[in-house]
Amino acid sequence: MEKARLLKAIIETAIDGIITIDNRGRIESLNPAALRLFGYALEEVEGKNISVLMPEPDRSGHDGYISRYQTTGEKRIIGKGREVKGLRKDGSTFPFRLAVSEVQYDDRIIYTGFIHDLSREKEAEERLREYAAELEELVEERTKSLKKTVKALSEAKEEVSLSLEKEKELNQLKSRFVSMASHEFRTPLSSVQLSASLIDKYAEPYDNTNIRKHVSKIKNAVGNLTTILNDFLSLERLEAGRVEPTFTAFDLVKLAEEITEEMQMIAKQDQNIIYQHTGLQSMVLLDPNLLKNCMINLISNAIKYSGENTFIEFNTEINDQQCIVTIKDNGIGIPESDHKYLFQPFFRAHNTGNIPGTGLGLNIVHRYASLMKGDLYFESSIHTGTKFVLSFHK
Repeated sequence: MEKARLLKAIIETAIDGIITIDNRGRIESLNPAALRLFGYALEEVEGKNISVLMPEPDRSGHDGYISRYQTTGEKRIIGKGREVKGLRKDGSTFPFRLAVSEVQYDDRIIYTGFIHDLSREKEAEERLREYAAELEELVEERTKSLKKTVKALSEAKEEVSLSLEKEKELNQLKSRFVSMASHEFRTPLSSVQLSASLIDKYAEPYDNTNIRKHVSKIKNAVGNLTTILNDFLSLERLEAGRVEPTFTAFDLVKLAEEITEEMQMIAKQDQNIIYQHTGLQSMVLLDPNLLKNCMINLISNAIKYSGENTFIEFNTEINDQQCIVTIKDNGIGIPESDHKYLFQPFFRAHNTGNIPGTGLGLNIVHRYASLMKGDLYFESSIHTGTKFVLSFHK
């Protein structure tokens, strides 16, 4: 009796549903878990055929299942459990795993079904399938997007390669043109310069002010054109990477004195270039041609942007750490708003007015200084003048 009560308590509290039917398929009992699963009260289904708890097609074929079970001995198959669907009172269905046992009871045979609800497992599986489908779709979209990006990159690479090839050809054409133009222009300019000098000489006996004035204009124009040609040729050589410094030991003071004498000849009226050297040493290891170009360019700017009756300070210094070249004028100065653009090619300060220039000189000087591992910096304010400093570490 105690064992019977224990067995009943186990059945009543079991998590899975337990149902018993007779050999004709009529329901004899359902435990509380089974009643909750199907949504019935026991009196609603007791005595009814088990097919009432089955959706089609299992409902119609249930009696055939029992018959085959009884006549062909499919006990092992049924006993293993199989996945089926149940029909609730409200008409909805749910999946469950059914295992059937044959029980001998009071000289008769009854069948006990153990029902394990699979709703949560099926929902989880469905969610996993949905996630997998979403992931697959996302991967497919990303793959398409990646393929599209790769194709675009490939096309862009081809375009860039073609563009670089065209740019290379254009640079070669430009290089040839600049070299040719430089050569072709220099010859007539030299002739014009020589002719102007001869006219000036032949006109001396006449002491004609107008002749001297116009000859001077011709010489200045030729000088400006020559400067422009030199700037463009220098820029082209820099852009083509054809400027390599040749470091040579030379006398800086001697070079600076020669430049001072040369530049004084083209200075304005009563414009004086004052050269001074500081230090006991005079030998440096730099590229004399590049340094000469830098100094001439900076002194030319000082002459150009300073008025008559002014001084241009030209200083060199050699100490244990550095070689320093300084050119200082008291000309028009550079507006502060233009300072950050000053070394860009073709840039000219806004206060230069009609003063001729290409805007290339300072860019070239800056790049020449860099090639010699040096620095170029300046100090300037409008109407007070400008100081440029070239410095090279020893």
